[in-house]
Amino acid sequence: MTLQTSWVTSANSAETDFPLNNLPYGVFSTDTLEPRCGVAIGDMIFDCSAAEEAGLLDITDEPLFDVPFWNEVMEAGSQVWATLRRRLTDILSEGFDDKGVAESCLVAQADAQMHMPFLVAEYTDFYAGKQHAVNVGTMFRGAENALPPNWLHIPIGYNGRSSTVVVSGTDIIRPNGQTKAPDADMPSFGPCKRLDIELEMGAIVGSGSHMGHPVSVAEAGEMIFGYVLLNDWSARDIQAWEYQPLGPFQAKAFATSISPWIVTQAALEPFRTSTPEREKELLPYLAEDKPGLFDIALSVTMQAAGSDDVHTICNTNYTQMYYSAAQQLAHHSTSGCAMTPGDLLGSGTISGPTPDSYGSLLEMSWGGKNPIALGNETRTFIEDGDTLGLHGAALGDGYRIGFGSCMGTIRPSTKFPA
Repeated sequence: MTLQTSWVTSANSAETDFPLNNLPYGVFSTDTLEPRCGVAIGDMIFDCSAAEEAGLLDITDEPLFDVPFWNEVMEAGSQVWATLRRRLTDILSEGFDDKGVAESCLVAQADAQMHMPFLVAEYTDFYAGKQHAVNVGTMFRGAENALPPNWLHIPIGYNGRSSTVVVSGTDIIRPNGQTKAPDADMPSFGPCKRLDIELEMGAIVGSGSHMGHPVSVAEAGEMIFGYVLLNDWSARDIQAWEYQPLGPFQAKAFATSISPWIVTQAALEPFRTSTPEREKELLPYLAEDKPGLFDIALSVTMQAAGSDDVHTICNTNYTQMYYSAAQQLAHHSTSGCAMTPGDLLGSGTISGPTPDSYGSLLEMSWGGKNPIALGNETRTFIEDGDTLGLHGAALGDGYRIGFGSCMGTIRPSTKFPA
């Protein structure tokens, strides 16, 4: 597919994340507008609430855009998703008849503040990137026991906290927690000293399922509304002490950041690609009816506190995942667990085969042994005032399908009551 042209001229640049091919969904406000749903197009936002009031978006009998989140659209079902995308494409395409009314619904992104694009119902984080699992397992258990026995058979995951999922640009407060030094007799309590990121993709469930009724991989694929970049902030020293035997708890609960724009599966369809060749055959219920991954180039940037310099510390690709989001969702439902519109599934850390493609500082610094160069400074883990950014785009013929950046700056820990 090639670039589709729009009367919004900034959308026709090969450099924009938001051409007509994309049309991602977000929530924004301005000094004069309360939070509302919008669609990114070039360097502008198409105000869906204003367009619905003007009669341009007459999609269903009931209003879809009278609330500042996209859950109402999700719950309307996949036929409405498709109808809405077709209508938005028509309105924003070159040659649209009622351009004057449509132009009145545009707001400059530079004047807008972004908000959470949807209400997160539940949050589940997976551990489905093989290189990351091998790296971490090697550090903690040795190369011969790097992967747990079940890893090549099921997408491993745990239930996280939806209450601390935040939109890009939200400052992250360094967590407090209990840790134990290897040579100490007793644990201690205080601020995390080994704060980290995890570069992930987040899949958003748009159509739910009923308790007691598992879904197939094919059905799961149709249930996904779209994708965001996801940073699973991680307190490694807290995690190391608490994770046996039930896995991460407070080490992950304090914050998860997502990018502000939901990129739909329809926009990503031209970039579908297969999961990697299996080392062990998966059980039939995890078989894919079509390629389940997308070719999305990903990177991580880091800006040290007090510095103006931004350094790229990782380049990788979503194709590094061992399990697709559809497989993860299908496996999640196997027990009869009900899935809900607004559920968020974190992919797990996306690491490539070389240190410059590792998706966490834990891997890049190999547990703190190899400091990461940031100009005249180095880091093994994140210090207060550092800013981390996740970036991603699927690269087409003369166009990009981008997500907007997923940014977060670390602030000092809260003083714990005596």
